Amino acid sequence: MPPLPLFTGLSAFPLTPANEAGRVDTDALQTLLARICDSKARSIGLLGSTGTYIYLSRAERLRAVEAAVEGVAGRLPIIVGIGALRTDEAAALARDAAGAGAEALLLAPVSYTPLTQDEVFEHFATVAAATDLPLCIYNNPSTTHFVFGEDLIRRLAGLPRVMAVKMPLPKEMAFSTEIARLRSRTADDFAIGYSGDWGAAAALLAGADAWYSVVGGLFPEPAAALVDAAQAGDPAATARIDQSFAPLWALFQAHGSLRVMYAALNLLNLSQAVPPRPILPLDWTVLPEVEAAIAGLAGE
Repeated sequence: MPPLPLFTGLSAFPLTPANEAGRVDTDALQTLLARICDSKARSIGLLGSTGTYIYLSRAERLRAVEAAVEGVAGRLPIIVGIGALRTDEAAALARDAAGAGAEALLLAPVSYTPLTQDEVFEHFATVAAATDLPLCIYNNPSTTHFVFGEDLIRRLAGLPRVMAVKMPLPKEMAFSTEIARLRSRTADDFAIGYSGDWGAAAALLAGADAWYSVVGGLFPEPAAALVDAAQAGDPAATARIDQSFAPLWALFQAHGSLRVMYAALNLLNLSQAVPPRPILPLDWTVLPEVEAAIAGLAGE
């Protein structure tokens, strides 16, 4: 069986505009989601790292999901991030998302005390059993400081509702070998996707099922075009589109994608929201670089 469609192609991860008190601006969020719905994205990744899920209360996360479900109105499936420090809190967030109408869940092993492989397995098993929704493993060691062993991914993929993994960029960008190893350990319908936008082209050309995309949250049209070209097996077209993103990739690597995307959001006049403190906005001296980097993307 092929992977579920909602875990394939472009999954666009929007920012979650909010005020200084963490109150979600649902109108601005729905504006961002409408842009994604008008593109060839296959799904929306709501409340991912780009969506600053970890900085929002349970009540505000639910408001965001309810606003998203209302605004999207079934046009695209919504995958909701439910990471939390405690297993019972993550399970409650899963039930909230399911009750509000989400189609799938994304779970990162958020922790303060370093977790073992067995602890993460039990965490996922409990949260996956909390709803009937399919769940994607969120492997994001740069923020969680937890590294999923491939044996753990194999064990998790054997759970009834764990259907996909969102992987970070591998060392030396060795996508083909990593994808082959993961496919040898998981079922045919288990989807393997990647984040780390500057590696998306290589990942997709190597056979990844999905791109979990930061830029897709603001620039879904060119992001979807990159996915289409790569999954059609057209390396020249893929490289050409990827090159149009190169200035943005450089800014991501220099300043962090979250800060850059908030700056882009403001420059596009889609919201004047700023990152949640203690994260500070980009220095004004960098804004001309951001404006130049997005100039060829905003009109796509």
